[in-house]
Amino acid sequence: MKKILSLLLALMLLGSFALADDRAALDYQPLKELTAQYGFTMGAPLSASDLGNFNYRKLVAHHFDTITCTNEMKAYSLLDQRASKAAEDGMPRMNYATADKMVKFAADNGLKVRGHVLVWDAYMTQWFFHEGYDTKNPIADAETLKARMKSYIEQVVTHFETEFPGVVYCWDVVNEAVGDNVGEYKPGDPRHLRTVRSGAINAFYEYVGPDYVELAFLYTKDVVEALGADITLFYNDYNALYDGKRAAIIELIKSINTFAKDENGNYRQLVDGVGMQGYIGGYGTQSGCFNPNDVKQVEKSIKEYAALGMEVQLTEMSLRNYDESKQAEHAAFYGKMFEVFCAANEGEGNPLTSVAIWGLTDCNNLPSSHYTWKLNGPYCGLFTLKLNVKDSFKTIYAQMGGE
Repeated sequence: MKKILSLLLALMLLGSFALADDRAALDYQPLKELTAQYGFTMGAPLSASDLGNFNYRKLVAHHFDTITCTNEMKAYSLLDQRASKAAEDGMPRMNYATADKMVKFAADNGLKVRGHVLVWDAYMTQWFFHEGYDTKNPIADAETLKARMKSYIEQVVTHFETEFPGVVYCWDVVNEAVGDNVGEYKPGDPRHLRTVRSGAINAFYEYVGPDYVELAFLYTKDVVEALGADITLFYNDYNALYDGKRAAIIELIKSINTFAKDENGNYRQLVDGVGMQGYIGGYGTQSGCFNPNDVKQVEKSIKEYAALGMEVQLTEMSLRNYDESKQAEHAAFYGKMFEVFCAANEGEGNPLTSVAIWGLTDCNNLPSSHYTWKLNGPYCGLFTLKLNVKDSFKTIYAQMGGE
């Protein structure tokens, strides 16, 4: 009841509050304190270059509970070809230097880290799949590649848990394995497991096998249990909030959690949660932005994934906006989305555990041809390029009872 009264009061005061308040970003009560009362944490992105931005680091440490390294914990960033070739046991080797700096920043500031990501076909280093880790050689056999994948997962999870105990609280074990369109997956596969991406083969599917997703989760669960670590395992994907892809992801979740049995013959729950990336709106265009149906789809998806016993997180959310004159509409849309988030945990259980915003700041300094401009939208942020608060921030802040 207290939450409802606070929300109603916030909505009554919202219009005048959002426009009149001109405090600096760090003068506001931390967002993470506001979302905690609704049962979910707030996440922010961190790139290697962000470590050199003092003001951004302060903003993240003040308002957020968790960070996700944008690229630096992915396999193509960690794998070390020279060291892998020299390894006497034939298993891959990694260079953790950059990733360690980022996780240390989190540890030093009381933040948790979302491990992102262990297995992803996109941009994967192709030498990983070849004999001797050399693309001049043939593709290694499936058993060798399974051993490499297992070793990679074991080494990476163990490294971060050993060096920074308890800081990496979850891992996206597999990313974007479900295809979107006919032709990207084999007919008859209810999981719609991706065989190609933009015309290129999915090397994990092709060379490791069609059970590579299930194997990745099995390997990860085994090492987490061996370490005795409190780490939650997620499947992460884009468009995970829309009907067709959500149905395929649900089939994949069922497949993963009926893949392996324990010593008593019971199925092991290998996947604990679903990450919905949450890039919402037209890609590169204002058309499709602020669609009320997207809010309904997010609400529906949280419920359907939760019905499988899954945690649900918005892992890479960008509420797109390509039109500077539409800032008020953007703020209102943010408000509607957070209404769903704040209501998600009111019933039994606590299905929504985190909302991580990747379109955190505007990127209107980039050309319209830039990937980030198209992916997030130039006016997507809660903050401007100079890290000043926008009405989108003020809207959700007031909505959650911020003072």
